[in-house]
Amino acid sequence: MSDRTVSLVLGSGGARGLAHIGIIQWLEEKGYDIQSIAGSSIGALVGGIYAAGELEAYASWVKALRQVDVLRLLDFSFGKGGLLKRERIIDTLKELVGDREIEELGVSFTAVATSVEDDKEVWLNQGSLFSAIRASIAIPTMFSPAIYKGRTLLDGSLINPIPIAPTLRDKTDMTIAVNLSAKSDPFYAGREPLPEMEQEASSHQQRVHQFVDGLQQRLARTADEEMGVFNLISSAMETMQDRLSRFILAAHAPDVIIDVPRNSCSFYDFYRAEEMIEIGRERAARALT
Repeated sequence: MSDRTVSLVLGSGGARGLAHIGIIQWLEEKGYDIQSIAGSSIGALVGGIYAAGELEAYASWVKALRQVDVLRLLDFSFGKGGLLKRERIIDTLKELVGDREIEELGVSFTAVATSVEDDKEVWLNQGSLFSAIRASIAIPTMFSPAIYKGRTLLDGSLINPIPIAPTLRDKTDMTIAVNLSAKSDPFYAGREPLPEMEQEASSHQQRVHQFVDGLQQRLARTADEEMGVFNLISSAMETMQDRLSRFILAAHAPDVIIDVPRNSCSFYDFYRAEEMIEIGRERAARALT
């Protein structure tokens, strides 16, 4: 059993960030002492909930989600700065784990966001935990921007998908960074969902496509636009995060990198929590044993 102190960096990557849960669980089981967390986007969400001491409650909740439940959490808000509101998701999580002041958490915590006014990285390590999370997950055009202390903030992954820099002055024994944009693994290429999931996915996708089709008509989009809005945005985010992640990891060189393959699940597959948690546990073991 290890007793090493850890600065944990949790990267962005949509639903693949559910692997962060399994990674944290594995580290705790093996005796690693997580003293500091820096997270971007989904990394800020999972890391913040862990710092608040409510990771197991969140894990139980998210493992019970079906695809139709994920759809119900989406709060369409066309014309208000984004296609979706964050409030329904954030309010649900606040009810589940409760809001906290970051300064009162048992673990040092920093959420990373992007300032619209000056295109700079912003470190959120004071005040309301969920205000910081809300800013860090503000994916452009998907969620409306967050207003934080007079600044307009967007998703942290736009500038820093793996926020190692906030941990550089930590006095911990080691820095572990989780990269959710690692190269594809052939193991995941041929896997298919269970039959009941497949049927549910079809219904879910049909409802999303109906919404996207209606939105495209309202916006008078041309007929040659073949990709839906969600797929278009997630594909662009994935490409950007992949390039930035490689640059950041090369520049900062953490002690350990835990790689989660980019093809382990798609950006919006939050119904696959149980599977992704197990992938996180397996990837942590692979990197640290």
